[in-house]
Amino acid sequence: MNTVAASVPLGPSAPVRLKIHWTERIAHAGMVLVAAVLLAFLASPLGAILMKAIEDTQGRYVGLANFIAYAQTPALLESLWNSLWVSGVVCLVVIPTAFCFAYALTRSRMRFKALVRTITLVPLLAPSLLAAISLIYWFGNQGVLKAWLTRFGIEQIYGAPGIVLAETFAVFPHALMILITALAAADARLYEAADALGTTARRKFLTITLPGAKYGLISATLVTFTLVITDFGIPKVIGGNFNVLATDVFKLVIGQQDFPKGAVVALLLLAPAVLTFGVDHWVSRKQTAMLSARAVPYRPKRAPLFDAVMSAYCWAVCALILAMLGMAVFASFASFWPYNLTPSWRHYTMGLVDAEVGEAFVNSLVMATGTATVGTLLVFGGAYLLEKTQGAKPLRSVVRLMALLPMAVPGLVLGLGYIFFFNAPNNPLGGLYHTLTLLTVCTIVHFYTTGHLTAVTALKALDPEFESVSASLKVPFFKTFWRVTLPICTPALVDIARYFFINAMTTISAVVFLYSPETKVASIAILNLDEAGEIGAAAAMAILIAAANTVATLLFMALGWWVDRRTQAWKG
Repeated sequence: MNTVAASVPLGPSAPVRLKIHWTERIAHAGMVLVAAVLLAFLASPLGAILMKAIEDTQGRYVGLANFIAYAQTPALLESLWNSLWVSGVVCLVVIPTAFCFAYALTRSRMRFKALVRTITLVPLLAPSLLAAISLIYWFGNQGVLKAWLTRFGIEQIYGAPGIVLAETFAVFPHALMILITALAAADARLYEAADALGTTARRKFLTITLPGAKYGLISATLVTFTLVITDFGIPKVIGGNFNVLATDVFKLVIGQQDFPKGAVVALLLLAPAVLTFGVDHWVSRKQTAMLSARAVPYRPKRAPLFDAVMSAYCWAVCALILAMLGMAVFASFASFWPYNLTPSWRHYTMGLVDAEVGEAFVNSLVMATGTATVGTLLVFGGAYLLEKTQGAKPLRSVVRLMALLPMAVPGLVLGLGYIFFFNAPNNPLGGLYHTLTLLTVCTIVHFYTTGHLTAVTALKALDPEFESVSASLKVPFFKTFWRVTLPICTPALVDIARYFFINAMTTISAVVFLYSPETKVASIAILNLDEAGEIGAAAAMAILIAAANTVATLLFMALGWWVDRRTQAWKG
């Protein structure tokens, strides 16, 4: 016994270092690739903007001189103020409107909820400037309801009134989706207890409903404000002489070739988006769960009068949405507004053939397809490597940060960064400039975060035991990914691909600086048609984009149904 004890070393044993399996090195290499893509196409362009803002036109370091010059330019400061107060007004209009709509969908027994909800998604299928074009036909100098506008003391729709109304139409679905999610998470037991105590409906609303939805209201407000202040298409079409930050960037860069001052304005546009992202992140950390394990899903009771009022309200909002879309459709077929309203294909022919928008439309389809395909693979692959593999913690933290960063970067700022970075001398990636490939990559990066969060949500729903068991059986992670993870998460991949495709077809701000005559896309062609005074052809092209997105949505729905049949049978 003593002999055995003596053979055991008495000093501290050396730590055991586990050998890294070769499959983990593959995972780390994949993460390095994702990090390299985000570094080259996200971090580097943003760094180029920062560098340009502290240089003069000759490339010499000038510190804060450009910022001081901006602060001393009254016209540019006026644009900053215009952007802030217009965005604030849109929030004051959209948030109460969307909250009431979401409240009707989640707290009433109104009929045709699915149809009403579908109608509210219409603005997402068309470029944001479709709303501006429709308003010109409704309230412009030759608009149908021009007289109504003057009765309210508004001389013309161009300027702040048009921007506010068009932005309200464009951002309403975004706020509504957030508020529906916030109101859907309700515990019926709270309302039952309030009923037992004889609490009035007003008091229940103020003490249960509003506190439960406050974080959703904050998030919806921040998202709405950011979308409005960074939008370029609507102010460009209907803004007239009312300048905002987004149009100032375009004028400084394209019109005046003043890149340093354009970089300063871009950083100003970046500031509210970063602030919004920070506040939203803080709010999400403060938010507590509304549904516990013992929660009972809330099911609204039938109340004929309340249901009728909510139904009337929702249908009134839907009527306004359909009126905007319907006017664009009608104007696109009108032969010569407003003198000859006979339906014809004149504007479609002019846009697709005479104005050569047909080529731009094909470019949009190619770019959207590439964005949906490559973007989905990159996003899901990156999310999988982050959530389901181990090791390389510093690299993992960097990739996670860069995956969330695009949410805080407006498309206009990202596009401007691409000009500075990819157009720089001696840049080995400079050959991508003005190519459809760069437009596709820019669009992927611009919408990366939403796809990433969708993929992460789907992956977190899977039990980590899948990977643990595979590792114990010496099964490479990529086999587990192919045989288990991918089939289960395929519906999420379809959703991500649909999101990328639709946004690639409608995006304007992210690509407005990057196209050439050969790589022009349909959304940019609409802007050019509007500038040329061919607003009928512009309306026709906007309707074509909406139609293409509608067809694509139906195809993705069919693909989703087929995927459910093939890969989700285990749920039954």
